[in-house]
Amino acid sequence: MTKSKIIAISHEKGGTAKTTTTVSLGIGLARQGKRVLLVDADPQGDLTKCLGISDPTALSNTLATALNNTIAEVEFDPRSVILRHVEGVDFIPANAQLAATEVTLTTMPHDREYVMQEFLAKVKGEYDYVLIDCRPSLGLTVVNALTAANSVIIPVQAHTLAAEDMDGLFKTVGRIKQRANPALKIDGIVMTMVDHRTNLARSTIRQVREKYGSVVRVFGAEIPYAVRAAEVPSKGKSIFAYDPGGKVSQAYERLTKEVISLGERSKTRKNSDAR
Repeated sequence: MTKSKIIAISHEKGGTAKTTTTVSLGIGLARQGKRVLLVDADPQGDLTKCLGISDPTALSNTLATALNNTIAEVEFDPRSVILRHVEGVDFIPANAQLAATEVTLTTMPHDREYVMQEFLAKVKGEYDYVLIDCRPSLGLTVVNALTAANSVIIPVQAHTLAAEDMDGLFKTVGRIKQRANPALKIDGIVMTMVDHRTNLARSTIRQVREKYGSVVRVFGAEIPYAVRAAEVPSKGKSIFAYDPGGKVSQAYERLTKEVISLGERSKTRKNSDAR
């Protein structure tokens, strides 16, 4: 059975390219020969739409189905909620039903943080990486994702006051480590929508590196802003298929290699410790 790594792609603020990063990193990993599962954990279903499902509301088997069955302790085939994308990744879709599932989670008397972890334990062994696209909030679905995850990647938009927006997520990660998932760590921050021509982008990157760089990795790969990249979500394909060789696809390829390198260094440390 594969030793998989579960990564939550999370930021409490919307518009930071979480979904684009999840799709691009996931397909980037698949292009490097990794077995990848993407999980849409946002009731808006943006990842689902990005992967070619134009009407997520028409789907009967989604992440909500899996979580509801897990809550109710109903036997089901966990692969029944997994779809396949032509670019080599599997994915679990989501739609508005997930919002109702979050309400159900709030009514659970105990163990409500562990439902996604319990479900993913049934399927993660088939994959090298599981990437969870989190909704822009700090609700129970996100708490479930962080409890299930080994690590977090935080996309930060390079033309906002980004360094002031992450404190809530850092506090949430700290609480999850204390209460539910002591091994959770932050893999790093990835700067997105970077336009180096603007003073604001340059100052935001500098601000993030100065404030957080001493305690959290800020990935070397910076994802540039590009019109072609903005068009991708409506195409049902990744930036690698839509604009191969473009500057955004090249940046996500660099990010992919950094993420793989993190995993290889972690394995090396564990093997060294074992000896």
